[in-house]
Amino acid sequence: MNSNSVLRNTVAAVIAATVAGGGSGAAWAGDWAAQGGTGETERTAESMRPVTHVGVWTTRAAAQPPRSRRAPAKLRSKAYAFRLVTRQTWSGEQFQCLDSLWTRESNWDHRAYNPGSGAYGIPQALPGHKMGYAGNDWRFNPQTQIRWGLRYIKGRYGSPCGAWGHFRSHNWY
Repeated sequence: MNSNSVLRNTVAAVIAATVAGGGSGAAWAGDWAAQGGTGETERTAESMRPVTHVGVWTTRAAAQPPRSRRAPAKLRSKAYAFRLVTRQTWSGEQFQCLDSLWTRESNWDHRAYNPGSGAYGIPQALPGHKMGYAGNDWRFNPQTQIRWGLRYIKGRYGSPCGAWGHFRSHNWY
C-alpha cells in the first residue's frame, strides 16, 4: 500500500467511527498530528494508530443530531396551500390574498393561539376544534388546518380575495 491509500483508508475509518460512535474525530486526528502525522512522509498503518489516553475519551464531543435540509414549516405550509389554491382553479392573485390573510391572522404558525378569543391554527378557527372534521390531527398538522381553512373560505366568502376583502373592512373573517 502506498501512503495515499493508507491516508485515504484512515480518513474513511475516522469518518465512519465518528458517524457510528457519535463522537468527534478531531481528538483522534489531533493525536495523529501530535505523533507527527503530516501525510507528507510515508507512514505505515501501525504508526498511524491513535494514541489512546484518558483525555481523548473524556473530551469527546456530544453527538449532534443531523441537520435537516427541509424547508421551514412556514414555507412548507405556504407551498401546500399554493398547490391547493391552484387545484381550485383560483389564480395566483387568490394565493396572494390568502397569504396576506393568514400572515395577518397567524403568520402561518400552525400552533398559533389567541388567548383572548380561543382561535387556533393557521386559519385561526374559532373554536379550534371545528377543524376536527378535516382531520383528527388538526392540533398539530398544518395541512389539515389549511384544508379546513380553504373549505371555510370557499363556503363563506367564495374565494381567498373575498375573505381578505372582508378582513380588511372588518378586521376579522
